[in-house]
Formats: sequence, C-alpha cells, structure tokens
Amino acid sequence: MWAQRIMWTVWPAFMAACALELVVFAFADPMELQWGGQPLGMSRQGIYTVAFFIFWAISFAACSLTALLRMTPAEVNECPFDPSQRPEGCPGR
Repeated sequence: MWAQRIMWTVWPAFMAACALELVVFAFADPMELQWGGQPLGMSRQGIYTVAFFIFWAISFAACSLTALLRMTPAEVNECPFDPSQRPEGCPGR
C-alpha cells in the first residue's frame, strides 16, 4: 500500500517538475543566472539538472502533503503491528 502511495506522489511531482522546467527556462537563460551577485559557475546542462531536481523535490513535498491530508482517521490511527503481536490499547486488538 505504501509503495502505491509513494508512486501517487512521485509521478505527479515528476510531471510538475517537467512543466516547471519548461516554463522557467522558456523565460530565463541559465547562463545569466547569478547567486549573490556571482555567476553560478555551472554548465547550461548542469543548471537544468539541478533546477529539475529542486523543482521535483518541491513538487514531491506538495504532493506528499496532499496525500497525507487525504488519509482517513482509520488509516492514521491504524496499528502498525501484526495482529498477533499488538500491545494493549492498539486499535483492532
């Protein structure tokens, strides 16, 4: 179940990062970007790569938060132990 949820967040985040990459670099030349008044000192392809992974991480965080907020109370309060090994007070015992 968790593998499926991770894919529910990774794939849309990947697609959002692709779209952000296209939009941002349609208007900004990577060779003209600066950090603290200094050029980045990376190749054009390096800047594209780093930016893509930054966009992917931010989109993944947003998708993960959406998946977390979508969980039902039963899923949140579910006991993670095997039914035969559940301690006292664990739901479903």
